[in-house]
Amino acid sequence: MTDALKMFTVSDSFFGRYEKLVVDTVIPYQEKILNDAIPGIEKSHAVENFIQAAEMNESGKCSSEFYGMVFQDSDVAKWLEAAAYSLAQKADPALEKRCDAMIALIGRAQKSDGYLDTYFTVKEPGRQWTDLQEAHELYCAGHMMEAAVAYYECTGKKTLLDIMSRMADHIYNHFITHTIPGYPGHPEVELALMRMYHATGNGKYKELAEHFINVRGVDSDYFKHESATRGWQVWGKWNGDKEYTLSHKPVREQEDAVGHAVRAVYLYSGMASVAAETNDESLKKACVTLWNSITQKRMYVTGAIGSAYEGESFTKDYHLPNDTAYGETCASVGLIFFARRMLDLFKDGEYGDVMERALYNCVLAGMQLDGKRFFYVNALESLPGISGKAVTHRHALPQRPQWFACACCPPNVARLITSIGRYAWCVQNRTAYAVLYIGGTLDGTEQLGGKVHVDTAYPYEGTVTYSFEPVNESMDMTLALRIPSWNRSTKISMNGKEINCRRSNGYAFIQGPFTVSDTVTIEFDMSVRRLYASPKVSADSGKAAFMRGPLVYCAEGKDNNGSVLSLSTDRTDVPSVAAYEPDLLSGVRKITVKGMRTEDNGQLYSDVPQVVTPCTITLIPYYAWANRGENEMRVWLPER
Repeated sequence: MTDALKMFTVSDSFFGRYEKLVVDTVIPYQEKILNDAIPGIEKSHAVENFIQAAEMNESGKCSSEFYGMVFQDSDVAKWLEAAAYSLAQKADPALEKRCDAMIALIGRAQKSDGYLDTYFTVKEPGRQWTDLQEAHELYCAGHMMEAAVAYYECTGKKTLLDIMSRMADHIYNHFITHTIPGYPGHPEVELALMRMYHATGNGKYKELAEHFINVRGVDSDYFKHESATRGWQVWGKWNGDKEYTLSHKPVREQEDAVGHAVRAVYLYSGMASVAAETNDESLKKACVTLWNSITQKRMYVTGAIGSAYEGESFTKDYHLPNDTAYGETCASVGLIFFARRMLDLFKDGEYGDVMERALYNCVLAGMQLDGKRFFYVNALESLPGISGKAVTHRHALPQRPQWFACACCPPNVARLITSIGRYAWCVQNRTAYAVLYIGGTLDGTEQLGGKVHVDTAYPYEGTVTYSFEPVNESMDMTLALRIPSWNRSTKISMNGKEINCRRSNGYAFIQGPFTVSDTVTIEFDMSVRRLYASPKVSADSGKAAFMRGPLVYCAEGKDNNGSVLSLSTDRTDVPSVAAYEPDLLSGVRKITVKGMRTEDNGQLYSDVPQVVTPCTITLIPYYAWANRGENEMRVWLPER
């Protein structure tokens, strides 16, 4: 399958704004943070750690100490990956020069045997590979491998790819050649090694990825033994929670999505990538089982995953609390990675549905509209005075911070948005699968015989039009359009005339050839839908949520006289959609629905019946909440 990363150019007003924001604002802003160049916000020191590691390699000593999380190197890696994708979209010689300088510094920080990790070079020399559970060496290596592949794909430059090939060779020698036992405490390197394999053709990298997947959980006590023998630790001794580290069973026997949510979806992404390459049916089956566990029993309506602050983890089926939801931004990014790799295994619209849900709601909510503040946690209910303050809610901040000590999420959002073409399209055997409805141009000159142009105002409008620019007289190809599961009715037209076409696995297939005068239009039903959770989800009992198109909506106090906790909706009312407001929250459509407000009588408990008055409830897209100051917010509203 052809990766559409460099084939697709975004031009619509919605994602075009986000891409421009990331390229022009987010990437430079994050670069300054990584260099500790913005006073008054959380210190990163990530670049300085590489400087100290280089000094240690060159002189045997360094001028300052390692600072930050054990995985601080990964922030630089993800930023470099995002910068690489931005360079593919927009030439920026000054940025490219700074990236090249960063890569040269990374090369200086690499040891002569290929090993690369500033924490161990600066802070814990001699203890490499002795704390796989906590120390994140393989995780950091994986992110830098992904950056190396991206920089090579987007600029043609191999310096970082060569650096990370030496690191991958070092890892191979340690775990394969010398048969040292172990597997990553934080999966990531598995999917990264597969990207390295595809970029370099080096079969050792595929073998190593398979190895880490195949040995995981076979010795479920590996981390216990490691903790007992190493004599030191990053954070603490092994606590016995095998599910948290996804080491409780071999991966093919795991049936439920458990443990740390980001680790889980990174592991599952690696499993799916290996399964696609090797056609391993047992691994495919495991991927489907784990996918179903997440999406059918453990995923929020926003596409957020991970219910608990404790361990940033999945908990139990249908346990989806709203005000204490964890829903880490990185976890939804990772879910999108998993969905995209499942599309390589199975061309099923279900994977695009979940990808779209997570992207338009949780991931976009993870970044403020100005690109300079970020949510780590994405709760579905916010209560000023409680959220971010009560001991049970300290993680669920009501406003986005500028940065974090653990800053994995901001550069993750940046690298996803700048590589959106990879997720918007799948191209295989002269069929172009439109997975996401984003306006722009798909340049399939080599694969499809021309270009496909997409014109749309999605997600606020439901019409998407495709036109064609053949190299010769026509494009002999098939256009496969995903029919979203939220859509109640679909109209597909060619050259203005409604057509019937083959539909299978959530896609509508329109067969070419297409000429320059042809257009294909798909129209979705954009009426507002009330959603109801399974009665097994106790947090949502008696409540409804609202969606329009792919967007989940929420009520904010800003639009509802300061309070949403007292609101309930009228279950008989048909919601109304307001006109598009380009100057509100970077452009949104509000929804209004009739409801009731329960008046506060000032008593904690009372036997006096509550006074209820009619009102109109205003809803905004969930991704845009917390951009107008601290106020109450709810996704799920009680019904009367």
